[in-house]
Amino acid sequence: MKYLNYILIIIGAFIATYSKVGEKQNQFLLIAGIVLLMLGIYRIARTIPSRGDGEDENHNAKEEL
Repeated sequence: MKYLNYILIIIGAFIATYSKVGEKQNQFLLIAGIVLLMLGIYRIARTIPSRGDGEDENHNAKEEL
Protein backbone atom coordinates (compact mmCIF):
# COMPACT_ATOMS: atom_id res chain seq x y z
CA MET A 1 0.00 0.00 0.00
CA LYS A 2 2.93 2.31 0.70
CA TYR A 3 4.03 2.20 -2.93
CA LEU A 4 0.57 3.26 -4.06
CA ASN A 5 1.19 6.69 -2.54
CA TYR A 6 4.41 7.14 -4.50
CA ILE A 7 2.75 5.93 -7.69
CA LEU A 8 -0.08 8.45 -7.19
CA ILE A 9 2.46 11.25 -6.78
CA ILE A 10 4.44 10.26 -9.86
CA ILE A 11 1.35 9.79 -12.05
CA GLY A 12 -0.19 13.03 -10.79
CA ALA A 13 2.98 15.00 -11.48
CA PHE A 14 3.31 13.45 -14.94
CA ILE A 15 -0.31 14.20 -15.85
CA ALA A 16 -0.06 17.77 -14.53
CA THR A 17 3.08 18.49 -16.56
CA TYR A 18 1.74 16.69 -19.64
CA SER A 19 -1.41 18.81 -19.63
CA LYS A 20 0.67 21.99 -20.00
CA VAL A 21 2.37 20.80 -23.22
CA GLY A 22 1.16 22.34 -26.46
CA GLU A 23 -0.69 25.48 -27.38
CA LYS A 24 -3.95 24.67 -25.65
CA GLN A 25 -3.78 23.68 -22.01
CA ASN A 26 -6.21 20.95 -21.04
CA GLN A 27 -7.49 22.15 -17.68
CA PHE A 28 -9.32 18.92 -16.87
CA LEU A 29 -6.08 16.95 -17.13
CA LEU A 30 -4.28 19.57 -15.07
CA ILE A 31 -6.90 19.36 -12.31
CA ALA A 32 -6.86 15.55 -12.37
CA GLY A 33 -3.07 15.55 -12.11
CA ILE A 34 -3.08 17.97 -9.20
CA VAL A 35 -5.77 15.94 -7.41
CA LEU A 36 -3.75 12.73 -7.77
CA LEU A 37 -0.59 14.51 -6.64
CA MET A 38 -2.25 15.99 -3.57
CA LEU A 39 -3.97 12.69 -2.72
CA GLY A 40 -0.61 10.91 -2.71
CA ILE A 41 1.00 13.61 -0.58
CA TYR A 42 -1.92 13.56 1.86
CA ARG A 43 -1.74 9.80 2.24
CA ILE A 44 1.98 9.97 2.99
CA ALA A 45 1.60 12.87 5.42
CA ARG A 46 -1.16 11.00 7.24
CA THR A 47 1.27 8.20 8.16
CA ILE A 48 3.81 10.58 9.76
CA PRO A 49 3.23 10.61 13.52
CA SER A 50 2.61 13.94 15.18
CA ARG A 51 4.67 15.20 18.07
CA GLY A 52 3.26 14.19 21.43
CA ASP A 53 2.36 16.65 24.18
CA GLY A 54 5.28 15.48 26.34
CA GLU A 55 7.72 16.14 23.53
CA ASP A 56 6.45 19.71 23.18
CA GLU A 57 7.07 20.40 26.87
CA ASN A 58 10.59 18.98 26.69
CA HIS A 59 11.33 20.95 23.55
CA ASN A 60 10.09 24.22 25.12
CA ALA A 61 12.12 23.60 28.29
CA LYS A 62 15.29 23.11 26.21
CA GLU A 63 14.68 26.34 24.30
CA GLU A 64 14.38 28.34 27.54
CA LEU A 65 17.87 27.25 28.68
